[in-house]
Amino acid sequence: MEIDFNKNGDGLVPAIVQDAKTKNVLMLGYMNQEAVASTLKTKKVTFYSRSKQRLWTKGEESGNFLELISISNDCDKDTLLIKVNPAGPTCHKGTETCWGEDNIQDYGFLSTLENIITSRKVDQENPDSYVASLFRKGINKIAQKVGEEAVETVIEAKDDNEELFLNESADLLFHFLILLQAKGYELEDIVQTLRKRHK
Repeated sequence: MEIDFNKNGDGLVPAIVQDAKTKNVLMLGYMNQEAVASTLKTKKVTFYSRSKQRLWTKGEESGNFLELISISNDCDKDTLLIKVNPAGPTCHKGTETCWGEDNIQDYGFLSTLENIITSRKVDQENPDSYVASLFRKGINKIAQKVGEEAVETVIEAKDDNEELFLNESADLLFHFLILLQAKGYELEDIVQTLRKRHK
């Protein structure tokens, strides 16, 4: 990997640190040639501290190391993307990222939908909410709905109406997310199960 350490007068390049699993950006640091070499050797992310004027391994005092997964260079060879597994909070202030955000897995709109389902589970007395009504009826009704939607999805899969197939697939996924919550689980639990199976 060719890195242009001469682009800036101080011999440093920015290093963007990203959680390899959640894809969230955790922090920004700076590296010189020695910091990159140390990181590759120890598999613990090491920066050049401009304030301390020395190499600094993240976690050397707190124990919250950043376990190296990969390093890649950008198109100009002067900015690094470092993917890691963090062993605890990344920020020295104790937060999971240096922007104070939670380092949680985000599945885009599915996460948004999951949060809505959670709010309906909490507020089961909402008379205008279909999801709340399912939670009021209990696990048997929710499981029944998943079964019905699964059958309807299979039926539409055997036909040629793509719109109906996609609609039934959406209904199945929606009701499955409700069933997960009714059982006390989240989408992330299923992803973890699938990840364990992956060889």
